[in-house]
Amino acid sequence: MRILVTGAAGFIGSALARRLIEEKYEVVTVDNLSTGKMQNIPKDCKSYIGNVFDSSIIGELKNYNFEAIFHIAGQSSGEISFDEPVYDLQTNAQSTLMLLNLAKETGCKKFIYTSSMSVYGDHKEEFVNEESYTSPKSFYAVGKLASENYMKIYSTFDIKCTVLRLFNVYGIGQNMENLKQGMLSIYLAQAIKNKHIVVKGSKDRFRDFVNVNDVVEAMVLALNSEKTNSNFEIYNVSNSKKYTVEELVYKIKNNLPYNVTVEYIKGTPGDQHGIYGDNTKIKNELNWQSQTNFDEGIAEMVKWAIQREEK
Repeated sequence: MRILVTGAAGFIGSALARRLIEEKYEVVTVDNLSTGKMQNIPKDCKSYIGNVFDSSIIGELKNYNFEAIFHIAGQSSGEISFDEPVYDLQTNAQSTLMLLNLAKETGCKKFIYTSSMSVYGDHKEEFVNEESYTSPKSFYAVGKLASENYMKIYSTFDIKCTVLRLFNVYGIGQNMENLKQGMLSIYLAQAIKNKHIVVKGSKDRFRDFVNVNDVVEAMVLALNSEKTNSNFEIYNVSNSKKYTVEELVYKIKNNLPYNVTVEYIKGTPGDQHGIYGDNTKIKNELNWQSQTNFDEGIAEMVKWAIQREEK
């Protein structure tokens, strides 16, 4: 089977591409290297360097017959989306629409998309499921939700569309240079480089963290799903547990061999106070189960990050 994985130079995309190649799939990718790195792309992966919303790139992809498309590439920071809202629209929503049209024109029957918990916004009922209302607070979240709605329409064209609403993904391989995306990686990078963590916003905010290995497993299960009664499904990929910013900072500091100071400053536009995700649906329908204990996952990531800094 030949599969398109957009964003295979990035954190999640490269992890998925490696897994698919290990399972003997032929993988093609598109990445503009804006945050990803060329060395992250597996050597057996056919790669196109450019934007997914570039019509010339889409033209190249029309030469392939894909069994499935995983759309992972895209600007992934709510904070940055306020600086470049048009680019955010292009890289998230426009790219999705163009890839869906590619699937329709070439007969690709499976489309799997990494959406985000940010589509929910903030809720009085902090524990959200796939039926909870959506109320985006950033341009990034608006683009993700628009993409979901494009998929819902294209699912009527006999394309099996699966939305994976990822909660806060972390793990080995995360981009430690991007200090505007990935709460855990931002704080950890600051702690290692400066021995000082600057937190933008309240220490009482909270997140639901899920390890990248568990995210990849959810993607593979979505690819192999035999569910046939619906061409459009949404799944939370979450641990159903919440950790406050203060707890997260403590866990990071506790795994470091030196003292780290912490400073709290004003928050950023569009930041969510906190929600955590009900993962009952993905457990029941895809037989997915998170395998990574959060404390163990943080310890492994800290160890990796320190070794990386020492090289």
